Amino acid sequence: MAVIKPMIRSNICINAHPVGCARDTEHQIEYAIAQKSKRGIKTAKEGGYAPKNVLVLGCSTGYGLASRIMAAFEYGADTIGVSFEKEPTTTKGGTPGWYNNKAFDRAAKKAGLKAVTFNMDAYSDECRQTVIDEAKKWGVKFDLIVYSLASPVRTDPDTKVMYRSVIKPVGQPYGGASLDMMTEKISTMEAQPAEGDDIPNTVKVMGGEDWERWIKYLSEADVLAEGARTLAYSYIGPKYSHPIYRDGTIGAAKKDLEARAKSIDAQLKKIGGAAYVSVNKGLITRSSSVIPVITMYLGCLFFVQKKLGSHEGCKEQIERLFTERLYTADKKVPVDEEGRIRIDDWELDPKVQAEIDEHMKVVNEQNLHEHIDVEGIRKDFLNINGFAVDGVDYEKDITDMTAID
Repeated sequence: MAVIKPMIRSNICINAHPVGCARDTEHQIEYAIAQKSKRGIKTAKEGGYAPKNVLVLGCSTGYGLASRIMAAFEYGADTIGVSFEKEPTTTKGGTPGWYNNKAFDRAAKKAGLKAVTFNMDAYSDECRQTVIDEAKKWGVKFDLIVYSLASPVRTDPDTKVMYRSVIKPVGQPYGGASLDMMTEKISTMEAQPAEGDDIPNTVKVMGGEDWERWIKYLSEADVLAEGARTLAYSYIGPKYSHPIYRDGTIGAAKKDLEARAKSIDAQLKKIGGAAYVSVNKGLITRSSSVIPVITMYLGCLFFVQKKLGSHEGCKEQIERLFTERLYTADKKVPVDEEGRIRIDDWELDPKVQAEIDEHMKVVNEQNLHEHIDVEGIRKDFLNINGFAVDGVDYEKDITDMTAID
């Protein structure tokens, strides 16, 4: 084969580095293990207040992967993960999530943790049945179900109609200054407003209908433990992103997710359980990188929070979510007036947002590094696809695209 370099254009990376993806996953695992020791976390087997059997839907990247890692390596849980990834061949690469899952499975086995990863369409009833069968084979019931699916398409299992989600504003175009992280050039981008069935289709894909269906199936199959809890992720963000996110098509889907959380919660209360939506911090992702204004905002956010010492990436956010929200000493989950867990509190701190406002007013190509953490957002962007990961020799030939060694 050859040396693998990132293939990037306009904040989109279309390839992945197998070893880099694996190492990045391993770094997250190392962090979870270190935090377990630092916080004195006891697993359920050690008599601690902790999950035993966890299902993570959308387990391969971002918050889903971090959730599975914290559940397993900080809290000692056995896990089943589901994600739909493109598998590599010896000569052609797969998606980053495929390599992340492989690295997780290898580390879990080495640590003596039971773990199975299904490469399936989590929106399908076939996948639901496969997970249920596996849980029964293990002889366990889930006490935590993390719902972290993000997909451009979903096929309704009843009608077989495929729906497609879009990231668009509603009512009027949304645009502004956008930063190319690799070239450091600033340009103006504009997204056109939703039209036709864009909003209901996006709700169908990214709303809470499928999450509700998962809990219904798991409940009817009797694979939910007494006191089982489920968690889904959302984002509210600052005023800069509201037109395209909270007030846009994705926002409509997230509001549906939050509404359905209440009906799921009512069902789980019958077995002493609960359903939560966790509102998380904005991070560099494959989707956020191509939304107008957002990369500029996140660059300022990282700059300000790193200066204040309050910056968090995926792993830090989810570690704090587990230790300071879900599994607290008093066994109470702190929520806002809408019943949501708020782990975006440091991002939306008024002092942080006020300082970001000042940076956003004056930033340009000439003073970029004085107002934006360019290196930080660029590294996060590259890390998603296994590039710029610490401890990886990127000059080494990759002879087998299925290998993570």
